[in-house]
Amino acid sequence: MEPAEPLPRLVLRPQALAAGLVDDEIRRRRRRGHWATLQRGAHLVDPGPLAQQPRHLLAVRATLAGLRQPAVVSHGSAAALHGLPLWGLPLRQVHVTRRPPARSADENRLRSHVARLGEDDVVVHDGIAVTSVARTVVDVARTVPFAAALVVADAALARRATSAAELTATLEACAGTRGTRSARRVLLAADARSESVGESRSRALMIDAGLPLPDLQLDVRRPDGRFVGRSDFGWQHERLLGEFDGRVKYGRLLRPGQDAGEAVFEEKRREDALRDEGWTVVRWVWDDLATPDALVARWLRALTRSTRGTRGTR
Repeated sequence: MEPAEPLPRLVLRPQALAAGLVDDEIRRRRRRGHWATLQRGAHLVDPGPLAQQPRHLLAVRATLAGLRQPAVVSHGSAAALHGLPLWGLPLRQVHVTRRPPARSADENRLRSHVARLGEDDVVVHDGIAVTSVARTVVDVARTVPFAAALVVADAALARRATSAAELTATLEACAGTRGTRSARRVLLAADARSESVGESRSRALMIDAGLPLPDLQLDVRRPDGRFVGRSDFGWQHERLLGEFDGRVKYGRLLRPGQDAGEAVFEEKRREDALRDEGWTVVRWVWDDLATPDALVARWLRALTRSTRGTRGTR
C-alpha cells in the first residue's frame, strides 16, 4: 500500500455552524484563500495542491458524511482507500455499494451500486467500511476498460494485498453479475511481477494487439551464469528485451550520492553488455503509450528483426 499522504483538514458546513461560524464568515475565509471548497458543504482548511488520490479520499469522507443510508465504499473509491493505482478509473463520483433491496443511483457526486456482499468482502479502513482488496479488484475489473483494470489487479498482486486464488474465489462468488467475463480476462492476465502502472499498461496493449507475450523482469546471464542485467520485458526466443520509461528509473533507482548523469552512464553500460550477449533492446516512454498503434508497430518491427537475426545465427 502506498504511504498515506497527509490530508488537509476537512470541515463540513454543519461542523462550521456548530463551531459558531456563519455562512458569511465561511465565504470570507474562502475569498482569502484560507479555505477552499471541495464540494458543496465541504471545505478544506489551508488547502494546497492536491493529487488525485488524496482529493478523492477527502471527497469520500465528505460524501459519506451526508449519506442517510449506510453504504460500503467500493470500486474506484475503494481502490483509492487501499492505495492502489488510479490510472484510468472514473473518480468524478464517489462509488459505494449497498446490499439488496437497495436501489442503484447515479447522482452528481455519488454512484451507488447494489450487490450482494459477503462477510469477507467488507473490511474497515481508517474507520470507513470498504470492500476488501480482492472484491475491489474484481469490481473494478467488471466495470472499467481492460488496461485500467489490469493496472489495479497487477498492483494488488505485486503488493501481496491479495492473491490469485482469493481473486478467483471472489469472482466465482460474483457469478451471474454483469461484467464477470471481462473480470475473468483481467484476472487471467494479472501478474504480480509488473512493477509499475506503465508496465501494466504496456502489457495490456500487447495483449489487445495479440503480440507474443514476454517474460517479465527477465534476468539475463552470460553462458557461465554471471548476471548481466534485468529487463522489464523479455522475448527469449527472439532475443529481444523491452524497457519501459528508463528516464523515470534513473531517478527512482539513484543510489545515495549518485546523480542522474551517472545513472544514465551505468544504464548505457548495462545495455551495451546486454547487446554483447546477443540481445536487442527496444525502449519506450509514457508519451509512446498515447500513440498505441505506433508503439505496437515498433514492437512488431523489433520482433520481426530479432526473429530474422536469431534465424541467421542458427
